[in-house]
Amino acid sequence: MEIKTVHTKKDLREFMELPYTLYRDDPLWVAPLRSEQKAQFVPSKNPMLDHCEHILFTAHKNGRTVGRISAFLDHLALAHWKQPIGLFGSFESIHDPEVANALLATAREWLRSKGMSVMRGPWSFASQEWGLVVEGYEPQPVIMAPYNPPYYNDLLTGFGFVKAKDLLVYVIDASQGYQIPERILRLTDRIQARYGVHVRQVDMNHLEEDVITITDLANVSIADNWGFYPVTRDEAKAMARDLKQVINPAAVLIAETSDGRPVGFAMSLPDINQIIKGLNGHLFPTGLLRMIFKLPRLEQYRMWALGVIPEYQGKAIDTLLYRATYEAIYSDRIRLEINYVLEDNDRMNNALLKLGVKNLRRYRVYEMAI
Repeated sequence: MEIKTVHTKKDLREFMELPYTLYRDDPLWVAPLRSEQKAQFVPSKNPMLDHCEHILFTAHKNGRTVGRISAFLDHLALAHWKQPIGLFGSFESIHDPEVANALLATAREWLRSKGMSVMRGPWSFASQEWGLVVEGYEPQPVIMAPYNPPYYNDLLTGFGFVKAKDLLVYVIDASQGYQIPERILRLTDRIQARYGVHVRQVDMNHLEEDVITITDLANVSIADNWGFYPVTRDEAKAMARDLKQVINPAAVLIAETSDGRPVGFAMSLPDINQIIKGLNGHLFPTGLLRMIFKLPRLEQYRMWALGVIPEYQGKAIDTLLYRATYEAIYSDRIRLEINYVLEDNDRMNNALLKLGVKNLRRYRVYEMAI
């Protein structure tokens, strides 16, 4: 058993290649595009690294790469949380406590050396890819959602981690007979009339400006949510650049008052995992053609984020945004996965249950004192 620090390009290739080896025979795993995985570790392509100090480790046993982990300080998060919480992510391991314990101990010691007193994760260098699946391993994960075998949870708890927070996932599926309840339609009609709020889709000719508006809304509307810290303008611009290739503008919505003031947003993304499944992370040569022909016809989506500014919370604007999203992408086969929702966000969980959604999956973020 040996733990190595990633230094060279060859080391980084080994680090990034491991999931493609570990999950090769797992029918539920969807291999992410290798170009996107590589970009997470390139500062010029991932503005999140501008405020992160990180280190990568790989585990080797009997001549094989058998595990990996990242440890990092997110200085923007530390300033917002005002707590010495270090993060770990990119965790992968064979089913071997010796390997997992060595990786986790190495990450813990690095975080401890940086003055951290708590270790939390898994936490990704990509926005909102947090936690391990603990319930609802099927169906396959949607775009930008983690996946792991069940034994990962045993490896973490065996090391001493405990639950920090659970993140809930819901689903609505028109092919299973889902319809928005009539009372919700009447309610949202009244809400629009009472508050003079209308919902519009993003303008693809001004996408960067609209994405900045959305991130500004998010920074205000979910500022008190557990795990939140602000999104920077550079991250918003990078998001706009990346989203331009895949989004359906009808599914990215901004709620505005009659005088044009933005008060809420909802962002849903086409589930491109339906397209890239089986490509082993390579977009070329066949993947690009799949994207061109299948992306406009996708009928599965992930609701990635939704928020309403504080003074308009409690007025069912969130429900109006759910309805507008569903109606904008509706077909008789549409499926919309809604994640993540904090387990103790009673307002949002209650609003979703009134919409008649079904529980689908649960993720768990762990932490431990170090």
